[in-house]
Amino acid sequence: MKESKIKMLVICPHPVNTVPGQRLKYEQYFDFFRKNNIEISVEPFISEKFHSIIYTDGNILKKILWTVYGYVKRFLLLFRLRKFDVVYVFLWVTPFGFPFFEWLVCKISRRIIYDIDDLVFLHYTRRYNSFIRIIKGRRKPIFLMKKANHVITCTPYLDQFVRQFNKNTTDISSTINSETYIPVNNYSNSHQLILGWSGSHSTSKYLYLLENVLKEIYMKHPFKLIVMGDRKFSIEGLDIEALDWAEDREIPTLQKVDIGLYPLPLNDEWVLGKSGLKAIQYMMLGIPTIATAIGANYRVIENNVSGFLVKTEEEWKEKLITLINKPEIRKEIGIKARERAEKYFSVKANAPIYLAIIEKVISNK
Repeated sequence: MKESKIKMLVICPHPVNTVPGQRLKYEQYFDFFRKNNIEISVEPFISEKFHSIIYTDGNILKKILWTVYGYVKRFLLLFRLRKFDVVYVFLWVTPFGFPFFEWLVCKISRRIIYDIDDLVFLHYTRRYNSFIRIIKGRRKPIFLMKKANHVITCTPYLDQFVRQFNKNTTDISSTINSETYIPVNNYSNSHQLILGWSGSHSTSKYLYLLENVLKEIYMKHPFKLIVMGDRKFSIEGLDIEALDWAEDREIPTLQKVDIGLYPLPLNDEWVLGKSGLKAIQYMMLGIPTIATAIGANYRVIENNVSGFLVKTEEEWKEKLITLINKPEIRKEIGIKARERAEKYFSVKANAPIYLAIIEKVISNK
């Protein structure tokens, strides 16, 4: 790296440390960047006050006003772009319409690194913001893929897609800090076993795919189900502890889990953009995990070694019963899971890759 500090601006949707898509991707490398002579400035579109209401029903007027405020901030930001050596864009510059602000940022900035997470260019809209479907800026990611000096993807499927538009790509999965995710599982059946799922209110619908499986197993093997990220989650007849996500309780809550669940639909292209983050979180804590055999899960989990990959309800039942009844298998799988997660999906393992991308982009003037 050159002796003078490299100034990098991060343009992103959400405030720092508020959403997993940012927190468990590039944000956790900020300290590493700073130690390597990179000065970081972050400009989210969504303010902290806006973030507190954006995922709630109603508040339409407030959402509109905060959106306008976000656009004003983006306009003013244009006058500062040349002060930075590189601009790191995550997902988009502004959320709606044609890629006008994206064009301006690419035109003014010295260099652009574009980080795309999930298949955000598909026509996917959350229930609580369904009214924006028509005006959502789906062309923005494609534009940024084409114009960026380098594109960071998160799955092989997404990386292959991006290479249609830009040959300079690097596939980096979501990663976990192995120094904070410490396994504490004793792999014992001396207590009521806990099945666990972590996500958000927008992805908890996938956990309902296991409703029949969980009900059937619960009749013979009573367990507790912890659901973190959607406190309204409920399946009648099950012992469920559902709670909202909070940073200070994320790791302690997951450390209680004996078996991790990661169900996904097999007929939805959207999930092919998923990096397998839930599975990686469980695995880093030494939790034996069962996941749907699709997309990036094939590279995250080595089937029957560091976890189980399944497709049918019968396979879900079989593997769940095996892990419930045989703590020795939970231990064997859990240890292998931690080893794999630490080797391939830890911050420590991937930090040099991020740094190499920044160095390469900076050096190619």
